[in-house]
Amino acid sequence: MGKFDACIEKYTKQLTKLKVQVDNKLLRAVAKACGPSLYDADASTVAGSDPAELTRIKKGFCAKKLGVSEGKKLDNAMDKVMSTMGKGNRNKQRAVVYYLLTKELKKTSVLE
Repeated sequence: MGKFDACIEKYTKQLTKLKVQVDNKLLRAVAKACGPSLYDADASTVAGSDPAELTRIKKGFCAKKLGVSEGKKLDNAMDKVMSTMGKGNRNKQRAVVYYLLTKELKKTSVLE
């Protein structure tokens, strides 16, 4: 099994644990959109309580990849995803957060 497939397996397990139905094609597309950050221990996770980190996600992934800019809809989606992941969860995988945001914002067609 390659490194990418090992990451996909890890993300699938986390989503299953969160009781989220996994669309493997979408998960792979989201993971590819993350690029090399998947393989870096620090960059592969999200600090959900860090406002600067959340702003980077909004301006980077949400605006550039999904085409959703600042607004109440994006803020609500971010809040819901962070709540789903669990506020006490210190292991929020970036690809899982992006996957949940993509689903929550109904932008799955953008990455497929």
